[in-house]
Formats: sequence, structure tokens, C-alpha cells
Amino acid sequence: MYIDTFKVFCDLAETGSFSKAAVLNSITQSAVSQQIRALENKFQVTLVERGRRNFALTAEGTAFLEASREILEVYNNLDHRLHELRDVIAGELRIAAIYSIGLHELPPHLKSFREKFPDVELHVEYRRSQQVYSQVLAGDVDIGLVAFPTKRNGLQIEIFSEDKLVLICHPNHALAGRKRIKIEELNGEKFIAFEPDLPTRKVIDRHFRDHSVQIEHAMEFDNIETVKRAVEIESGVSIVPRNTVRQEVESGVLMALEVEGPKMSRPLGVLTKRNRARSPAQKEFVAALKRDFAALSENGANGEH
Repeated sequence: MYIDTFKVFCDLAETGSFSKAAVLNSITQSAVSQQIRALENKFQVTLVERGRRNFALTAEGTAFLEASREILEVYNNLDHRLHELRDVIAGELRIAAIYSIGLHELPPHLKSFREKFPDVELHVEYRRSQQVYSQVLAGDVDIGLVAFPTKRNGLQIEIFSEDKLVLICHPNHALAGRKRIKIEELNGEKFIAFEPDLPTRKVIDRHFRDHSVQIEHAMEFDNIETVKRAVEIESGVSIVPRNTVRQEVESGVLMALEVEGPKMSRPLGVLTKRNRARSPAQKEFVAALKRDFAALSENGANGEH
């Protein structure tokens, strides 16, 4: 079957190794060579430059690789399309999410989705933001979930929630008895920050600059969980997404204050590969995600009045 041969060729091109392509397809190295030769004979072209120490594709091989990837993508989406014709919500759904979304926003949604659609096999991976973009673009996952989504060629972005940023402090902190604070009042505070390359850190820094706030950087971390733990041991204050500290605030371990002045929120986005057919399961997951968070925001707003 030519589909299998196209996959062998793609694996060979991507690994640059006949032996690795053989392992990926559970065949012998000789079988890989035979299949590549069969393709060359069929289309009367040379796909791979032979007699060189380093693996290389010919110009025809590069064009053939692009076409092979398109053929495989169409073939791999065929199951989704057939399910869609039958209006069946089933099959595999692969999701990559940044850690904060995966740990806080996603679990209740996954639980309700699995209960409603037991025939959908969900696979969830937790990654850093740039890895999520790469996996969606490469087709390794069907859906990516990130904060502060940015436009990328080949990607479609949909915002499904806006998570408000709040100031958190220890219950013994001087600010703990208040419900809100002006951003200028943070001048001189010991601050637990995210690492400089994280989107949330960049937004917070911009607001500090815009309001001429000079904070004392006590510590920097690459994830929300460690930031919260540092605030819990009274190492300083921080600004984090509200949904990520609901449990700590309800239990009294941390206090959360609204920051007056700038609109401080964290948009959460769904990434999908542009021009790629969506399965019924993928469509339903994204639609349910939007519904769930719209209901959560509405209930949160009602609770504040």
C-alpha cells in the first residue's frame, strides 16, 4: 500500500537515517531501501542522493516530501471525516496545554467531557508555551491551550477565557486585610516574579513601567505553583491569575486582592492547525470549553455583586 511507503519516505527524510526509518516502521533497513527504490521507479525520479556520507534529498525528493506529508495528513484525517458524516463523537483527541491551564482550568472540563463522550480517547500533555505551538504546527496534537496566544503562520486561535490577574499575599502581610489595592501602592514591595520570558511576566512588567512602579525582585520562578509556595512562606507578594489560587484563597492560606487601575487579565486561547479538518470530537471539545468558561465567568461575576 502506497500510504505505508509514503510514511516510510517521510520518516527517512525527517530522521536522515535508513536504520531509524526501519525501526519506526518495524521493517528491515533493506525493506526501506526497496520501498524508496520502488517510489523512484514508479515516478521516474531520483529522490535521495546516493554515494554521499551525509544523507540528502534531491530537489525532486524535497517536493515529494511535501506532497507525501499532505497525502498522509489527508489519510489520517479520513477517520475524522467519516465520523463527521455519521455525526459520531468518538476517536482519539490529543491535547497539549501549558502547566497552569492543565493543572487549574482543564481538570473539571476534562471530567465532564469524558462523562458525556466516553467514546473519545483523550490524551493530555503538559508543556511550556513554545512547545505547545510547535506540537500543534507539527500535527503532533489536535488542540493546544496557551495563555496570551500570539499569531503564528498556519495556526488558528480562539480565545475561550479571560482570567483576571490578582495580587496575592500571606495572611499576615500588611495588605492582607484589604480587598483591593492601587498598583502604585506596590512601589518598593518585595515581589515574587515569573521568569522574564513568560508572557504573564511581560504583561505585569509593562503595567509596572506604565505606572512607574519600582518593586524589589525577591525571587523568579518559571511556574505558578512555585510562585504560590514562595508567597505562602512570606517571601513577598505576587500577581497571578485568579483561577490558579481559588483553592488557596478559600482555605485561607493566601489572600487575594483586586488590582485597581489597569485591566490586568490573562487571555486563554485554543490553538488548532489551520486548514486541517476538525473531527466531531475536536469541534465539541472546543465548543464545550467555551461554554464551560463562559458559565464560570458569569457565576464569578454574579458572586462579586
